[in-house]
Amino acid sequence: MNKATKTSPIKTLTNGILKENPTLRLVLGTCPTLAVTTSALFGLGMGVSVTAVLIGSNIVISLFRKVIPDKVRIPAFITIIAGFVTIVQLLLEAYVPALNESLGIFIPLIVVNCIILARAEMFASKNNVFLSALDAIGLGVGFTLALLLIGSIREIFGNGTWFGIRIAESFENPAVILILPPGGFFVFGIVIAIVNKLSKKKIDKSNCESCGMCKMAAGESGKMAVAGCGQADISGGVDKSNKDIDISNKGKVNINVVDATLANSHALSTNIENIGVENKGEDNQ
Repeated sequence: MNKATKTSPIKTLTNGILKENPTLRLVLGTCPTLAVTTSALFGLGMGVSVTAVLIGSNIVISLFRKVIPDKVRIPAFITIIAGFVTIVQLLLEAYVPALNESLGIFIPLIVVNCIILARAEMFASKNNVFLSALDAIGLGVGFTLALLLIGSIREIFGNGTWFGIRIAESFENPAVILILPPGGFFVFGIVIAIVNKLSKKKIDKSNCESCGMCKMAAGESGKMAVAGCGQADISGGVDKSNKDIDISNKGKVNINVVDATLANSHALSTNIENIGVENKGEDNQ
């Protein structure tokens, strides 16, 4: 297994809620997100189920991370996850059969949910039990909140209810399309756009000159076209003459290198010819 990564418990717990939200930021688990969020209750039930499996699998995988052979770690992870999915499904059948029937095939499909398998591979197999449990809780809470939010929006505006309770008489003619598959994609995209807009951070422009991507100078106005960097332009401090000098110097250096190479090649050829002439002279003698 790989070495553990150093991270603080608070950061590990809060990363999955917004910064690395599996649904709204990483766009993982899209299939169950779109399928079960026709109501807030279904979204909440799916989120809690995934959270339970995620916590259990992360803890067990972290406990056995030094025992599981590296070559068979993926099958081992899937087997562990499948065990917890079976436990969750049996609990749903026993205590909330209506919810289990509504979620249907998507409960068994938690086994191959990319969120759980990704955290097992990227985090639980590299960190201790405490951090792995915190990571699972953070990701699970983030996933549950995302499903609850999308499910609430679709249920309120598509059915006029929330958790099955009619919330206003003004929703007598709701937008039924929102609880249909096209409405799921629409709401999903809108929520992701809003979250990305609210959580967008300003790109750090400090020490940009030391970045290897910021060396393309162009334009007479002194602007710098940057590839792969947050600094869009730099104006007011670029001397065109200095740039011309730098470019001309680079050209001279390249020409000098070529001239030196040609000169060395010519000298080598001359030496070879001289040696050949001397050898011929010795043979004639």
